[in-house]
Amino acid sequence: MSEPTGKYSITMPRDIAEAAKARGGPSGLSAYVAAAVARQIERDNLNELIQVAEAEHGPVTDEEVQALRDQLHQARREGAAGGANAA
Repeated sequence: MSEPTGKYSITMPRDIAEAAKARGGPSGLSAYVAAAVARQIERDNLNELIQVAEAEHGPVTDEEVQALRDQLHQARREGAAGGANAA
């Protein structure tokens, strides 16, 4: 069952509204805007979690971020190689 909806009036710059309307396609402007707002809420929630974690453990260094990116890339390479071997 889908979430209940409500009708809201928002104001935004016309060029942004027109671009969103054009990109909304068959789903329409409302669906496009709802998806964009949902993504922004996810980002806001993630930023709040990061702030809490950094307050408790200190900020993450650039070196730590790069090390995790390297691990992710390595895992993706291994996953791609494993998928190719399984075929």
